[in-house]
Amino acid sequence: MSTDADTSPAPSLDAIPASVREARPTTWLNPHLRPAAEFLPSQAFSLADVEAAEARWRRFDPLLRHLFDDLATGRIDSPLMPLSDPIAQAIAGPTGGAVWVKADHDLPVTGCIKARGGVYEVLVYAERLGLEKGLLWPGDSYARLAEAEAREAFGAHTVAVGSTGNLGFSVGVMARTLGFAVEVHMSHDAKAWKKQRLRDIGARVVEHRGDYGSAVAAARSAFEGRTDAHFVDDESSVDLFLGYAAAAFDLQRQLDEAGIRVDPAHPLCVYLPCGVGGAPGGVTLGLKLLFGDTIRCIFVEPVASPCMLVQLAAGLSRPVDVYEIGLDNRTAADGLAVAGASMLVAGTVGPLIEAVVTVADTDLFAWVKRLWADPGLRLEPSAAAGFAAIRPYLDAAAPARATHVVWTTGGALLPEAEFQDALARG
Repeated sequence: MSTDADTSPAPSLDAIPASVREARPTTWLNPHLRPAAEFLPSQAFSLADVEAAEARWRRFDPLLRHLFDDLATGRIDSPLMPLSDPIAQAIAGPTGGAVWVKADHDLPVTGCIKARGGVYEVLVYAERLGLEKGLLWPGDSYARLAEAEAREAFGAHTVAVGSTGNLGFSVGVMARTLGFAVEVHMSHDAKAWKKQRLRDIGARVVEHRGDYGSAVAAARSAFEGRTDAHFVDDESSVDLFLGYAAAAFDLQRQLDEAGIRVDPAHPLCVYLPCGVGGAPGGVTLGLKLLFGDTIRCIFVEPVASPCMLVQLAAGLSRPVDVYEIGLDNRTAADGLAVAGASMLVAGTVGPLIEAVVTVADTDLFAWVKRLWADPGLRLEPSAAAGFAAIRPYLDAAAPARATHVVWTTGGALLPEAEFQDALARG
């Protein structure tokens, strides 16, 4: 893969702002930002790759429509929702611009953005096995993969993943529905209810005493070389990355339908919660390929876990994690509790990320409560991160005549007790 990582200087921890080291909310405007038209041609991924991922999604529409009652068309997508003026002004200020929500907190099938990558990679694996085993032929409807013969064949294979919860659930639901065995390796800080819901669908949950990175590394090692299994690698999977990237086509269609103008004089600022980086990185790639620099992608991370900011600020010659600068990676935003960023993502879209904003857990809970009161969004703390980032970004960058899209990430399937606890903490 061609990235700037090969020529980057050695990591410089001195380039990481003091406020980040001190776990204080920070808006980091990326000094390594490059024009999309200049940077993207040198990369391994092109618009053709994202179009191919979108085409594969559409081939699976008949299967998904057959398997899931809430997918009338087979498309896994969420609404683009406008926020009313009072709440938009509370978020962005009276002159900040319109605020819209890409509501992946309520995405069909899994209730979180991870379906876009996790479900997609399972489908890629199923397609490959189906073609290898003669379960699919060119021109067949992919609904054939729901038949008994396919389920029996898939039952001899295992799909594995390392996860803090939402990716594991997205992979697990799709894989179990097709008949695969599922094994999910989870970190100590993953929520107990997320572990239980995986067990409830028949997945094997392997718990690790270390953090998310330790769980992923252990799972990767356990499944290395196995011909009867597939490991979904959240840190380096190309299929996962391109599954997320295809979401850009959904947003493009919805922007057109809503009559939202996106051009150099009317930029679109997209706020993306970031854990290891796969979902926001894939979305960023797709949006930049479609819209170029009329799109500004802002990543949002907890103050205790700003792994992407740390990696990009320090440089890409080697992985750098938050522990190296004295942070503890402890946050209520469990989906974002990642110490080290994906180097695939950092190298592929790092120079396309406009800014990284870090936010405090207290702000996440405050926005969970505010957004439930009006307009009634049911969010996990992780999914509220983008709302907390708009005003700090506007204060630092002041984009004129901008429209803002907050990409939410999870919450619809949050148990009632967990949601009430989040509201109380707000």
